[in-house]
Amino acid sequence: MAKRTLPRLLQTPAVILLLLWMLVPLGMTLYFSFIRYVLNSLRRPEWTTPSISNWRGFGNYEYVFNSKDFWFAVQNSLFIVVSILVLTVILGLAFAMLVNRSFPGRGIVRVLLISPFFVMPAVNAVLWINMILDPVLGLNGLAVEGINSMIAGLRDFPVLGAFFSLWPELEPISFRATQTSAYAVIMMVTWQWTPFAVLIFMTSLQSEDEQQKEAAILDGAGSWSRFINLTVPHLARPIAIVVMIQSIFHLSLYAEIEIVSRGNGNKNLPYLIGEFTSNNIGAASAAGVFAVILANIVAIFLLRMVGKNLMD
Repeated sequence: MAKRTLPRLLQTPAVILLLLWMLVPLGMTLYFSFIRYVLNSLRRPEWTTPSISNWRGFGNYEYVFNSKDFWFAVQNSLFIVVSILVLTVILGLAFAMLVNRSFPGRGIVRVLLISPFFVMPAVNAVLWINMILDPVLGLNGLAVEGINSMIAGLRDFPVLGAFFSLWPELEPISFRATQTSAYAVIMMVTWQWTPFAVLIFMTSLQSEDEQQKEAAILDGAGSWSRFINLTVPHLARPIAIVVMIQSIFHLSLYAEIEIVSRGNGNKNLPYLIGEFTSNNIGAASAAGVFAVILANIVAIFLLRMVGKNLMD
């Protein structure tokens, strides 16, 4: 009994600190979500202090629930997260399979593949939206201008000219627009997080059973059949872990959306909370509770999926 008591006593300060670290902010958020707490209210100055006398009940939740951007933010959050997960898993598998082969300079290629993961999110967003996706000065605009110039040159050919004269002049896509800004966020975050998936998958591929692959080759199994029936089941646990970890991070995206569109038609729950936080702390806290509920629903689903794979 004494052997168990001492380790528990040594762990107690860390456990208490961790509980305070989690419970105090959550408790304050819950408290603020049930009161009227507005930072700047000339009409009702008493609302500018977080007093229990400003009790509002579920009024903040009703206000957030009925706001015009709430459901759009929820749908956009799920759309961005699911799109990034699908792309990073597919690209991560493809790159991991390629890099797992032996070829000259493989070490340098591995370093280059992993390097985007160490770029800060804000820097990543600035580079993509200005240097790559900008319709005038970025690679997006330069590529479209080059294609238009090439088509204009082909119109002078005797036979092909008539065909290419029917082609319209291409216009570069403005990824700051309302309809396309979400795609810009998906592309830049996918570029940054694909190396993480590559690293996990590449590490797991090192432990793949080579005897099974050799037996499958002797039985006449093709490359695709070996990938589907041997490699993918072997990578089931790493895929589940990548999906779970990335979901936690991508549900809290903010910098990319702020830099790309300033929330103009492209909001997620963290960005909506940020808008409320500028003045209405009560509504921001209620939106934060909704975000915690959504994150827990996703986490429970993913933990079940990961647990199932770990037990198989």
